Amino acid sequence: MKLSQFNFRLPGDKIAQFPTEYRDESRLLVLHRRTGEIEHKVFKDIINYFDDKDVFVFNDTKVFPARLYGNKEKTGARIEVFLLRELNEEQRLWDVLVDPARKIRIGNKLYFGEDESMVAEVIDNTTSRGRTLRFLYDGPHDEFKRVLYSLGETPLPHEIIKRAPVAEDAERFQSIFAKNEGAVTAPTANLHFSREVMKRLEIRGVDFSFITLHAGLGNFRGVDVEDLTKHKTDSEQMFITQEAADIVNRARDNKRQICAVGTTTMRAIESSVSTDGHLKVFSGWTNKFIFPPYQFTVANAMVSNFHLPLSTLLMVVAAFGGYEQVMEAYHVALKEGYRFGTYGDAMLITDK
Repeated sequence: MKLSQFNFRLPGDKIAQFPTEYRDESRLLVLHRRTGEIEHKVFKDIINYFDDKDVFVFNDTKVFPARLYGNKEKTGARIEVFLLRELNEEQRLWDVLVDPARKIRIGNKLYFGEDESMVAEVIDNTTSRGRTLRFLYDGPHDEFKRVLYSLGETPLPHEIIKRAPVAEDAERFQSIFAKNEGAVTAPTANLHFSREVMKRLEIRGVDFSFITLHAGLGNFRGVDVEDLTKHKTDSEQMFITQEAADIVNRARDNKRQICAVGTTTMRAIESSVSTDGHLKVFSGWTNKFIFPPYQFTVANAMVSNFHLPLSTLLMVVAAFGGYEQVMEAYHVALKEGYRFGTYGDAMLITDK
C-alpha cells in the first residue's frame, strides 16, 4: 500500500487537547470485523464484549518527564532538549533531540533549572536533530535522576503541546498500571482503562497479561516515502515475561478472545511469535512495522485510539481491522464528532 492511502482531512478542532473528566467515559466506536457493523458506545461498555478467560494484553511502560528546556552558554538561547534514552549510567550520557538543532554543536554547554545548577555538555552529533549529552553531576545516580526529572515536563505530543501543560497531564498521560519506566510517549489506548473498568473485567473472569514496550518518538515520526515497504522505524526496547506469555498462550489454546490494547502492544506481541502461533519470552529491541496487508498471529481483538492521518499507528489499525472498514469507521467517527489523538476517543475492533 501507499502512504497517500492513509490521508484524510482532520480538522484541528477534532484533535482532543484534554482528556475526558473520567478515563472510562470517553466514547467507544465498536467495529465488528466480520460484518463491518459499527456501534457507538461509552468506553466503560467495553466489558460487555468480553467473557470468562478472555485476555487483555496491556503495555505497562511508564512515561518519564522527557521534555526539558535549557539555556545555551554565552548566548542564553532557549533550547528544547528531549530525552530519549540513557546510554551510560556511570558517565551520565543521554541520547537526546535538540531544537533548534542548528544552534547546538559539539562542545557547547547547556544550563538547566532556574539556578542553572544542572549542566550538560554536547559530546556527539548522532543525527540532524540528535545529540549525545554528558550531564555534569557528581552525586549518586538516583539523586541525579531525581534532579533531572524534576526539571522535565510531561512529553505531550506536538498536536497537544500548542496549549500549556497542566498539572493533570502528569497523571493522565500515564496509564493506571504504568510500572516500568522508559517511554517518552504514552501508549494511548491504555489511558481509557480506569480502576473500575479493570475491576469489572476481573469480576467477569477476564485475565490480564502485561508486556513492556518503551514507546519512542518513532510512533509519531512522519513517513517520508510513498512506498511503505521502504519505511524504516526506530527500534524500541521491549520485554515479554514467561508469565505474560503463558496467560496469552493459554487463552489461545482455549480459543478465547485475546485483545491487544494499543498499537505498541500489537507490535510487541507480533515481534515475538513462534511458528505455531504462540507468544514467546523476549528481552531486546524491535523495529516491527505493520501495515496492510498483514496476517496477525496472536490477537483477535484490538483497542485503539483514533490516530492522525498518514501515521504508522493508523496503518497498524487498518492492517488489523481491514483497510476499507477502518477508513470507513474513521469517516463515520469524524461525522459523529469523535475526538482524535492522544487524549481522544477509543475504538474496539472485535470478531464477536
